[in-house]
Amino acid sequence: MVPGLLYFLVFHYGALAGNVIAFKEYVPFDGLWASPWVGLDNFTRMFQDAGAFWDAVLNTLWIAVLQLVFYFPVPLALALLLHSLTWSTVRRFVQSVAYLPHFISWVIVVALFQQVLGDTGMLNSYLGEAGLHTVDIIGNPDAFKPLVVAQVIWKDAGWGTIIFLAALSQVDEQQYEAAAIDGAGPWRRFWHVTLPAIRPVVILLLIMRLGDILSVGFEQMLLQRDAVGPEAAEIIDTFVYYQGIVSGDYGFATAAGLFKGVIGALLIYAANKVAHRLGEQGVYK
Repeated sequence: MVPGLLYFLVFHYGALAGNVIAFKEYVPFDGLWASPWVGLDNFTRMFQDAGAFWDAVLNTLWIAVLQLVFYFPVPLALALLLHSLTWSTVRRFVQSVAYLPHFISWVIVVALFQQVLGDTGMLNSYLGEAGLHTVDIIGNPDAFKPLVVAQVIWKDAGWGTIIFLAALSQVDEQQYEAAAIDGAGPWRRFWHVTLPAIRPVVILLLIMRLGDILSVGFEQMLLQRDAVGPEAAEIIDTFVYYQGIVSGDYGFATAAGLFKGVIGALLIYAANKVAHRLGEQGVYK
């Protein structure tokens, strides 16, 4: 456990000290502690910014909600389908195919979607040869948010089934047999046997997802930002990157990042309290 513990201590807990930059006018040559204090000026600028920052927050929330509604149930549904397969060879083959996209980098995934759905991609080639109107889905700002959700589903839905499959494997088969003997059909068995058995896992993953809801994919958005413009693709993470790394406004960028972290922590706390009210353990007691 020591290497993993050291990783979290150094790169997660130790890195929290860098949040002091949010209250400073950070100058790299002066260092972290010698840079002048500015108090809450960076946060004042951030909340008074009626343009880029709040556009980034709105885009982040829209994408997060779409991912929560359309992506989160997919691994569960896929796990249920895989669990229902009785032929183990077919199950292992489908699992391997579904897991594979997770190991492909976002650079490759975006390039694949570009080759298929881009202005000169495979889809438009077929439409052009058929004499039909072509569509540039990749470069269309209105289609960007559903597109990135579809990319996440294709890439990570299979990987997300692992925990659900582990939970399903712990369900006592005798409960299914008893329910079937009592006349319960597939939907009744799912509602009264499967769902109660995996509900703690579903709630736990939902809480973790809510805590990470403002992290909607930095690399994925950065790679496609120029194609649709910042108005459609700017999220908090890319906003922090461009303000801090590109523009050198480190204090302002750190304030935006700290804002995101605080909101995420509050969401975890609130969701955990709701889980306790529902009789579940949640992330912590």
